[in-house]
Amino acid sequence: MDNKVLVTGCAGFIGSHLTEKLLSEGFKVVGIDAFTPYYSRAIKERNMSSFIDNDNFEFYEANLINYNLKQLLHGISTVYHLAAQPGVRYSWEGFKEYVNNNILATQRLLEACRENDTKIVFASSSSVYGNAKLPENEKTPLNPKSPYALTKEFDEKLCTLYHETYGLNAIMLRFFTVYGPRQRPDMAINIFTHKLLSGEPIEIYGDGRQKRDFTYVSDIVEGNFLAGTSKIKFDTFNIGTGNSITINKLIKLLGDVAGVDPLVVHVGKAAGDVRDTRASIAKAKKKLGYSPKVKIKDGIKKYIEWYKKYNLK
Repeated sequence: MDNKVLVTGCAGFIGSHLTEKLLSEGFKVVGIDAFTPYYSRAIKERNMSSFIDNDNFEFYEANLINYNLKQLLHGISTVYHLAAQPGVRYSWEGFKEYVNNNILATQRLLEACRENDTKIVFASSSSVYGNAKLPENEKTPLNPKSPYALTKEFDEKLCTLYHETYGLNAIMLRFFTVYGPRQRPDMAINIFTHKLLSGEPIEIYGDGRQKRDFTYVSDIVEGNFLAGTSKIKFDTFNIGTGNSITINKLIKLLGDVAGVDPLVVHVGKAAGDVRDTRASIAKAKKKLGYSPKVKIKDGIKKYIEWYKKYNLK
């Protein structure tokens, strides 16, 4: 078995969980992360604390844009490409960072994968669908509503071009609203939980009736693992739950689990936010054997337990 893999963005929310999974499955993991200042370096270092000293883990602090990727990929069978500039709302003002860290970095990585004959599993996003008919399936027309989503669509097209032109093995995974331990400080459930436990008002964009397919991080990791270890040469898959709830119901659930009555304030709609998301996961079930395990209530319980333990701000 080719058991040496690369995880880009290994210090991040999903990347750190995936790295743990791969190490537990007996893989040798090379990790790379640039520690971009989007949020605290200390959080990312803590994300890596369980595996930084693992004998089967090798770490490089570097940016994909200016690192020798051909050398980095030597001996690597599969790349799990999670490194990216995240966030829908910041992408309007920080567009250059999204072009550099999402598009240019991905193109350089694809070139290195081509030269080294390395498979890539690319982390895309449900945001590429925009406001689409539900449930969204892999044939739903793409209609991104933010610069962030646009970069993910562009990267998917780059993966397709490299497959069609050079035969590169590439699997694209469209993640649906990931949550769970270690999630970024700017993510909704983290913000809601902090406000809830601090007794502060929770700001909801719009009427709160917008729906999201919230997917627990362990299910996202399993989707990545199944894609990376499959014999599929090229394809695109939704990785979600197939269920969605409104933001209003999510906040009520958070309050019920925490034993706190939420204080809610409604504010204007955020630029680039889509109305509703819900994944069709029939294709991933059939071709990857993907089956999400964590229901939203159980996931929220796990998240709040973790949040209280670490008291994140």
